[in-house]
Amino acid sequence: MSIIEFNPLWKEKLLNRFLTYVKIYSTSDAESEATPSTPRQWDIANHIAEELKTIGLEEVSIDEHGYIMGYVPSNVENDKRPTIGFISHYDTSPDFSGENVKPQIWENYDGGDLLLNQATGFTLSPSKFESLKQYIGQTLITTDGNTLLGADDKAGCAEIVTAAEYLIAHPEIKHGRIAVGFTPDEEIGRGAHKFDVAKFGAEWAYTMDGSEVGELEYENFNAAGAVVKIHGLSVHPGYAYGKMVNAGLLAAEFIQMLPPNETPATTKGFDGFYHLMDITADISEAKLQYIIRDHDEEKYEARKKFMEEKVAEFNQKHGEGTAEVEIKEQYRNMKQQFEGKMHIIDLAAKAMKEADIEPKIKAIRGGTDGAQLSYMGLPCPNIFAGGMNFHGPYEYVALESMEKAVEVIINIVKA
Repeated sequence: MSIIEFNPLWKEKLLNRFLTYVKIYSTSDAESEATPSTPRQWDIANHIAEELKTIGLEEVSIDEHGYIMGYVPSNVENDKRPTIGFISHYDTSPDFSGENVKPQIWENYDGGDLLLNQATGFTLSPSKFESLKQYIGQTLITTDGNTLLGADDKAGCAEIVTAAEYLIAHPEIKHGRIAVGFTPDEEIGRGAHKFDVAKFGAEWAYTMDGSEVGELEYENFNAAGAVVKIHGLSVHPGYAYGKMVNAGLLAAEFIQMLPPNETPATTKGFDGFYHLMDITADISEAKLQYIIRDHDEEKYEARKKFMEEKVAEFNQKHGEGTAEVEIKEQYRNMKQQFEGKMHIIDLAAKAMKEADIEPKIKAIRGGTDGAQLSYMGLPCPNIFAGGMNFHGPYEYVALESMEKAVEVIINIVKA
């Protein structure tokens, strides 16, 4: 069993750290070409970097793109153990507002409805989210109904920093050198694009970016982003007969050309999908932003080709150049990168069992920095961070789940 004594002092450290992080506005922006994609991400990046220095990590650095690295030194004489790493991202999803987050704490949750906002009546209810019943008696952290929470992945950030601080404060726990890293822009698929694997220096790593306790993942979607632009012709509506081409109406037509039963809301397990993320449209121009996802590589390639074929079909009907599509790769399924390296997964599973957690090994219906890093030479499966209902106002996390994540990190490094 674990030797960790996560007493009230450390629980308070973890909670306060997480609350501090989520209050820092750090939403990323897929429209930006900069790294980080938003200047506001520097606020939390600089905060975390300074915190790592304060708690005693060595060689703490933050580069010009906002990538943070630091190291817990080995406390084993003549250490021959490999350096292993832990990584999380500090940006939050642009799917919902991450500005002016006001976290709320609900101690000893009783299993009923939580009225998050008196003024609007916004409620988090187990009748809609049955998973809440798993957390009866625990301390929940929620939104106020106006923003997302940011547990994705500021829970992971808080867990890694707290685990590092705990290890430095408890030299009796013997371990090798531990690398920690924090990235921008994971939520827009670019979190690992400029990550310096050689500088990080780990033989393998774990992203702390999963959801409920026990999740351990080394399979994920193949992923691409697709932007469809549709060009119209704007004239005065009084003189529009035979001349006007309304890009907004054409956009609505194009949306109907994709299969309605292949969306996130109609698929599960290993099923892939097309997901319409955003629409901007007027008479002259329309832009549709999609993400394309599939676990199977052949089906994934077929999905990208299908999107291109639908644009070509659309142009045949409405005239060449009416629509155009740009498809950009985001990440690939990391499963094949673990052939012959399953000890990395086994170690994490053992660490969970030592913390009285039953590992839930499954495929991610999404992706993490680890997917890209695994193809960059850093095998990097994903471990739970505890958050639930990501990317919206129903997001929440149990403090006890975060404590378990810290315990798993420590169990891994002491193994």
